[in-house]
Amino acid sequence: MENIEEAVRAGARKAKASEAVGLCARTIERWRSGKDEDLRCGPKARSVKKLSDKETKRLLEIANSVEYRDLSPKQIVPMLADKGEFLASESTLYRILHAHDQQQHREKSSAPTKRAKPKAHVATGPNQVWSWDITYLKSPVKGMFFYLYMIVDVWSRKIVGWQVHIEENMELSSLLISEVCREMNVDPEGIVLHSDNGGPMKGATMLATLQKLGIVDSFSRPSVSNDNPYSESLFRTLKYRPEYPRKPFESIDAARQWVRGFVAWYNTTHLHSGIKFVTPDDRHFGRESEILRKRKAVYEEAKRKNPARWSGKTRNWDPVKTVYLNPEDLLQNNFGQPKEGEVLKEAA
Repeated sequence: MENIEEAVRAGARKAKASEAVGLCARTIERWRSGKDEDLRCGPKARSVKKLSDKETKRLLEIANSVEYRDLSPKQIVPMLADKGEFLASESTLYRILHAHDQQQHREKSSAPTKRAKPKAHVATGPNQVWSWDITYLKSPVKGMFFYLYMIVDVWSRKIVGWQVHIEENMELSSLLISEVCREMNVDPEGIVLHSDNGGPMKGATMLATLQKLGIVDSFSRPSVSNDNPYSESLFRTLKYRPEYPRKPFESIDAARQWVRGFVAWYNTTHLHSGIKFVTPDDRHFGRESEILRKRKAVYEEAKRKNPARWSGKTRNWDPVKTVYLNPEDLLQNNFGQPKEGEVLKEAA
């Protein structure tokens, strides 16, 4: 107290002098008045927005059930909405899990990093912008790998084509692109195909195939993997799945079988955070609008039944209209839309 009073007499502000010793000015005033007890009582009435103990217990039971225990609140809440049930928002469920010591980071991944801003491409519908890359899958022989080639539609996040081979070359890449266009029954003219700067992506055979099909090639900058975020995010999702083998694949057939199951799950079951938690197939084939309309109705009904818990509008379940790949002037938010002044993050 003497030191603070001396500083104030010398011209310092009381708030700054108190802060310097780790106290606030109001605490100093209370001590000076002789009141050494904190007489604050807090609110006397229970908040109408607060969940009851019964509701909290119900949320914990759902989050720890066999059906939902491997999912995040961002997955659980939309899945409940699809079943016509709304219990709480994602943030509320996160808060409850944290309060009960059930919200620890359980993955072996590192924290998100900042992304760069290369040349932009814009997609407003399926089969406009594709992204592709190759990743390693461990084989039984140390130092040798199987190679997973995978193409994803940037707008819908649907995996439109994949193959697993024992080598990495431009001929196999060229064959995959041709087969995908034929199997998807799409006109390749004008489709943008983005990739990194690897040999299989920029080889003469590959470029000749793209030119023949009328596909527009697009490449990341050398040594900048973040320029191809959709494929990188997809491979991260693949390799961090709970059922991804800890040991090497026994054979190339075993690798193909596992990838086939992953693609089926990803396209038809996985609720993707970047497209308002619908599956890539639902978005690619035009079913998302009805799904999101029903979710919105569930939220509106929940607000009507208990308006005191809602301080504003219900969650925005409008479909994502436009998706950007490496926007030039603006950064993306988590839904693939431009947002100024934020770090580019691509959620899986």
